Amino acid sequence: MAEIESLANAVAAVVHEGDCVAIEGFTHLIPVAAGHEIIRQGRKGLTLVRLTPDIVFDQMIGMGCASKLVFGWGGNPGVGSLHRLRDAVENGWPNPIELEEHSHAGLTNRFVAAASGLPFGVLRGYFGTSLMGRNESIKQLNCPFTGETLAAVPALHPDVTIIHAQQADRHGNVLMWGITGVNKEAALAASRVLVTVEEIVNKLTLVPGGVVLPNWVVDYVAVAPRGTYPSYTTGYSDRDNDAYVRWDAISRERDTFLTWIDEHVMSPTTERSS
Repeated sequence: MAEIESLANAVAAVVHEGDCVAIEGFTHLIPVAAGHEIIRQGRKGLTLVRLTPDIVFDQMIGMGCASKLVFGWGGNPGVGSLHRLRDAVENGWPNPIELEEHSHAGLTNRFVAAASGLPFGVLRGYFGTSLMGRNESIKQLNCPFTGETLAAVPALHPDVTIIHAQQADRHGNVLMWGITGVNKEAALAASRVLVTVEEIVNKLTLVPGGVVLPNWVVDYVAVAPRGTYPSYTTGYSDRDNDAYVRWDAISRERDTFLTWIDEHVMSPTTERSS
């Protein structure tokens, strides 16, 4: 049964040193506020997992939260590189980071396998790429029915999955809609689940294409209005495209990055803006 808590208390309860933490959301529903709270609480040694790590992971990596990144694609969407990630990979600042790269399909299949209670996922993918030989978590197997050679990836069970959604009711049932990516699968795959939401409502009203996570899937719900900024939440907020452009300049140098973090993240009373 989900508990409704403050964001600070919920993060303190579910995210521990050295955890494997999946922070999902695809285009929208990116739980930026939760990522900032992890920074404020000084969590270190995390294995961060996300299909498309963008600027919130850049911020977490730049603040030394991560020792490993498991991902499919990483970048500042529509702008360019993640400079704090590059600094960690190329120069070990603020600490070295290990990379485990997958395709989107491969990482999705890892979540799906874990959510389904299976030891691995199978897909037609990776062949013709260098990932097959470079990533030890990608194997080949032959289909026992057709003999076809397929790729196999191990189930991924995060210690914690954090996602954002539009609404939760007072019992902790969660409703999200729009592009939901692998939010559901990542939640079902994890040992502990935190969902930040725009608001708590008395009753969930289903919408076409909506996904409901029942309260037995979720450990904590935390209200975080505009908790995806500068990304967006369908039905609640718009994407601030200029903030992504500004981030490119902010994140290029360590000093400007640290100044921005101090002004916009380390104070929990900071407005949701850049």
